Amino acid sequence: MSLLPTPGQTVGPFFGYALPYEGSENLVPPHHPHAVRLTGAVYDGTGVPVPDALIEVWQADENGNIPTARGSLTRDRHVFTGFGRSATTRDGSYSFTTVEPGSINDTAPFFALVLFARGILDKLHSRIYLPQDRDALEHDPFLSVLPPQRRATLVANRQSDGSLHHDIHLQGDDETVFIDFS
Repeated sequence: MSLLPTPGQTVGPFFGYALPYEGSENLVPPHHPHAVRLTGAVYDGTGVPVPDALIEVWQADENGNIPTARGSLTRDRHVFTGFGRSATTRDGSYSFTTVEPGSINDTAPFFALVLFARGILDKLHSRIYLPQDRDALEHDPFLSVLPPQRRATLVANRQSDGSLHHDIHLQGDDETVFIDFS
């Protein structure tokens, strides 16, 4: 008797209702004096929005200190933990309220990003860099090993209202650079 192969397994699509928690997208309260919005959308290889992805950001505080405080799942609105989670909406968009991270060890400031989505067997890691310091971006140890056209997939755009916008492309010509930890 020969056995037929079974289809590969995938994770999700359960992210939108099983993992987000109240306030998970607010690393700081919206009224925080240094609050900034980080928004964007997740797109598949054909440019179609992914409506059921989950994005986590991990970041340093404004001074480049890596938070060690506990309490990411039970926000008290006073302690900055550097962790947030946002599910995408029907149009693939995500949004965080946070502060701009400071530089860690003279690197260009960035948000560490983890993405979970249907059809992806393991999480994807990437970064979102702040756009304002071109010299820091040019000399960042991670960015400097990438071809210039690929670096752009990791740098957010500053909007006229001061917010940051960064789209994530899972495949295609504008595919975001993802980090392989294998």
